[in-house]
Amino acid sequence: MTDEIVPFTIAVPQQDLDDLDARLANTRWPDEIDGVGWELGTPLGYLQELAEYWRLRYDWRAHEERLNGFPGFLTNIDGADVHFLHARSPEPDAIPLMLTHGWPGSIVEFLDVIGPLSDPRAYGGDPEDAFHVVVPSLPGFGFSGPTTEADWGPDRIAGAWPVLMSRLGYERFGLHGGDWGALVSRQVGVRCPERVIGAHLTMLPSAVPETGSRSGELGYAMIQATKPQTLAYGLTDSPAGQLAWLVEKFKSFSDSRDVPEEAIDRDDLLTNVMLYWLTGTANSSSRIYAASGPDWGAEPPKSTVPTGVAVFPKDTGPPVRHLAERTDDIVHWSTLDRGGHFPGLEVPDLLIGDLRTFFRPLRPFSALQRY
Repeated sequence: MTDEIVPFTIAVPQQDLDDLDARLANTRWPDEIDGVGWELGTPLGYLQELAEYWRLRYDWRAHEERLNGFPGFLTNIDGADVHFLHARSPEPDAIPLMLTHGWPGSIVEFLDVIGPLSDPRAYGGDPEDAFHVVVPSLPGFGFSGPTTEADWGPDRIAGAWPVLMSRLGYERFGLHGGDWGALVSRQVGVRCPERVIGAHLTMLPSAVPETGSRSGELGYAMIQATKPQTLAYGLTDSPAGQLAWLVEKFKSFSDSRDVPEEAIDRDDLLTNVMLYWLTGTANSSSRIYAASGPDWGAEPPKSTVPTGVAVFPKDTGPPVRHLAERTDDIVHWSTLDRGGHFPGLEVPDLLIGDLRTFFRPLRPFSALQRY
């Protein structure tokens, strides 16, 4: 294996898009009990309309072009391909910042924040708040997948991220993450605190009271943690199945009431689904749950890096500060008035503002970084 970083341009073959169109057109739909709504999962009428929009009106090529508007790269770390976007700031004092997504998300979660974070001057912001932004796809997700080994959980990924930052020439860096991205980001700080300027998280499982765990929403996690291979046959063969599986979580975990599009742009939802469908990563992305199974519920190791937590009101099991302070060095805590589990998609303005606020006092301590 080498440490080579190569440019990567997304170029999906037309035959893959034609196959998607044919599969959607020939979907075999299940029955549904009248009036059940979202109680038992994604409603039939809603999914049929969304699938029809996907087939006839959604323009993948336009969103492929948008994704390629950010410099994309591929490298191999610890035997796994890692795809990432890398937007260097024009500002000389910018600090490196890695943004890590989770499931059912992808790099699409951060497309609206990359520009303002990397070039605040161009967006009416303060150039002193600039970041060099690195947005990787988790191993097994999107164009980083599929993986060929079963143990790509948060700890192994946390070992890969500092390697990636070293290859980019960043000795010290900041971190942000939600969902699995929060667990990975925190674990990077546990593994190499001397390199982490600060970790900004939107989820901290060790700080969530048991009563706030939304136990009725965890069935998907139990399946993916125990039998992801069985689930994968349906999700990999049926785009409607993959769509239903992902979009139901966007509805449950976002700041929406009736449909997820109340919180998240419909085309962004579908672009996110496309990164699972086109890469065939329903299975390998699910395996992150199985790889983490032995650690579920265990007390996490303490983190000594400066940590900020942004609490969005409709997130899954919002953390509690006094619980967070048992295990983490909390130097910033904000409670936002809107948003859910996907703030980069739902309320990018609030996420950008909170990241800037958290890292502003930490910038003087990042002088050891190199480029």
